[in-house]
Amino acid sequence: MTDADLIIEVAALYYINRLTQDDLARQFGTSRSTISRLLKQAHDTGVVEIQVRARPDRARRIEQELQTRFGLSRLLCAIDLFDPVNRRLNVASMVAGYLDKVLVDGTTVAVGMGRNVSAITEASGLPLPRDVLFVSAIGGSVQSGEMVNADHIARRLAARFRGRSETLYAPAIVEDETLRLALLRNDNVRRTLDRARGASIALLGVGDMTEDSNMIRMGWLSPREVARAQATGTVGDILGNDFIDIQGRPSRTIVAGRVVGLTLKDLEAIEDVVVVAAENTKIGILLGVLRTGVVDTLATTLSNAQGVLDLDDATRGDR
Repeated sequence: MTDADLIIEVAALYYINRLTQDDLARQFGTSRSTISRLLKQAHDTGVVEIQVRARPDRARRIEQELQTRFGLSRLLCAIDLFDPVNRRLNVASMVAGYLDKVLVDGTTVAVGMGRNVSAITEASGLPLPRDVLFVSAIGGSVQSGEMVNADHIARRLAARFRGRSETLYAPAIVEDETLRLALLRNDNVRRTLDRARGASIALLGVGDMTEDSNMIRMGWLSPREVARAQATGTVGDILGNDFIDIQGRPSRTIVAGRVVGLTLKDLEAIEDVVVVAAENTKIGILLGVLRTGVVDTLATTLSNAQGVLDLDDATRGDR
C-alpha cells in the first residue's frame, strides 16, 4: 500500500466509518500520533475537505428569494465569522469548491481583482489538473499590491488547477479616456480582453464606498472623492469600471472612462458571472449589482444575503 493509499483508507475509516484514532492505531499497528498526522495530510492535500455551512434550510429559502427577485442562478452561502480574514477565506472556500465541480477542460475564466477573488487561491485542497485558461479581466496597478492584482490572481489560480493564465498587459487605470481608447486599440490588449469577453465564467469582486475600499487603498479615489460619490448615490463598483447606485443605474465618478478592463456590458455575455463579497459593508453594492441582472452566482455570508433582501424591501419603492 502506498502512502497515498494509506492516507485515503485512514481518512475513509475515520470520517465515513466513524472509527476513532485509537481504533485506527490498533488496526494499522501504529501510534495515535501517526494516525493524527495522516489525517492532517488528508486535509492538507485535499483528500478530505471540511466545510461548515450556513443553516441549509434558511440559506435555501434566501437563495429561492434571490432567484425570484433578481434571476440569480445560485447562492454560495457561508457562515458568518467575526474575524474578517477568516470570513473572507470561508466565502472563498465555497467558491473554490464550486470551481472544483464545474471547471472542465477548455474552460476560460475571466479574473477580476481584489481581496475576495484573491482569497480563492488560498483555499485548501488540491483539485485535479485541467486545461483551464484564467484571463485577466482588468489591467494591473502597482498601488494595489501584487496579491490583489488580476494578473497575479490568475497566475495563482492557474497554478492551483494546473492550467494556464494570460496577463492583460495594460495599467488598470490611465490618465484620461483618450489614452484608454488608444490602449484598447492595441493588438495585445484587444486580444486579451476579447478572450476575457469570451469566457464562460467570470470571478469578480465588488467595491464599496467606504474608507477601506480598494479605490482608496489603490489611490484611485481620495476620501473626499469617495464622500462626493456617496453624496450622488454611488454605492460602489464592479471591476472598477462601472460605478452604480443602489438601483443598479450608472453613476459617474472621477475614474469613469479611465479603467482598462471588461465593462458591465461585456459581463452580460458571460454565462456564469460569479460575484464574491464577504464584507458586511458591501450589502448596498451587492444589491445594486444584483439589480443590474448580470450576476449568476453570488458568494457571500448568510447575513449579507439576508441583508440584501431586507435592503431590497426597504428601497423597492424608490425605483
